Amino acid sequence: MGSTDFGKFEILSENHNQTGPWEGCELTGISLSNGRHLGNLGSILLCGIAIAVSAYLLLRSEAKKAAVGRREMQLFLVGYIILSICEIFTVGEFPLKDDVRIAFTGIHIGMVIATTWMLMLNAIVGYQLLDDGTPLSLAMLAGSALVFFIGTGYIALDTGFNWTGEFQESYETPNRHIALYVLYQLVPLIFLVAFYILETVLVLKVLGETRPMLYLTGAALLFATGQVFNYVVSPYICKGTDGKIDGALFETLFTLLSVVMIWIFWSSITEDDWPMNPNNTYP
Repeated sequence: MGSTDFGKFEILSENHNQTGPWEGCELTGISLSNGRHLGNLGSILLCGIAIAVSAYLLLRSEAKKAAVGRREMQLFLVGYIILSICEIFTVGEFPLKDDVRIAFTGIHIGMVIATTWMLMLNAIVGYQLLDDGTPLSLAMLAGSALVFFIGTGYIALDTGFNWTGEFQESYETPNRHIALYVLYQLVPLIFLVAFYILETVLVLKVLGETRPMLYLTGAALLFATGQVFNYVVSPYICKGTDGKIDGALFETLFTLLSVVMIWIFWSSITEDDWPMNPNNTYP
C-alpha cells in the first residue's frame, strides 16, 4: 500500500508518512543532492526480497503438479509481485516527479484490491465448485481481478490528476474522497476476512484438519502486526530515527511473512498425489 502526492491523495494514511502527521515527524530518509531524499530504503530492499521470494514460491507451486488451485495460487503470487514493484516507488519514496508518483500509486492501489480479491477467490477454489486450473476458472479469477484493478485504479488516478473533478473535495460537496477511502481501506479488509472464514470452514468442516489452522492464523496475525506497525507505531519509529524510517518498513516485512505463511497453508491442504479421478472432490 503506497504513498503519493499527498495534497491530492490526502485521505490515504500512507500519505501522512511524508507530510509528517506522525506527531510532526517528517519522513526524510537519506539525503541526496539538490535537496532530494530517498525514504524508507529498508522498505525498498524488502520489496526486492519479496519479489525474489514470490518468484521462488511460483516455481515451487509449479512443481506441485497435482495440487488443487495451483494456477490460481500462482496468479495471486503474480499480483503480489506487481504490488511489490509498485511499492518500491510509493512507500519506498524515490525522488520522483509528482505525476509519476501519482501514476504508481494509482496502479498500486488498484493492485491492492485486485490481489486481495484473488486471494479470496483462492479460498473458494478450494471447495472445488469449479474445476481448478481450467481456462474458465483462470479467466474468471483474472478477469474479475482486472475489473477491480481498472475500476479502482481509475478512481485513484482521477483523484490524483483531477481529470473530472468528481472525486475532489469542495466546500459545497465534502467527503468526495469517500469512494477511494472505502476501496482502499475497507474493501481489502472485507476480502481478507472472507478468505480467513472460508478457509477456516474448509479446513475444519470439510477436510476435518486442525494443523493447517496454525499456518492460516499465523498469516492473519503477521498481517495484523504489520498494520499495527504502520498505523500505530509509526510515530514513535519516525521520531526515534529522526525521520529515517517509519512503520511502513515493518508493514512490508510482516506482509511478506504473511504471504509466505499463506503459501505454506495452501501447500499443507493440497495433495501432491491427487487421485486421477475426474469426479474427485474433497472428502
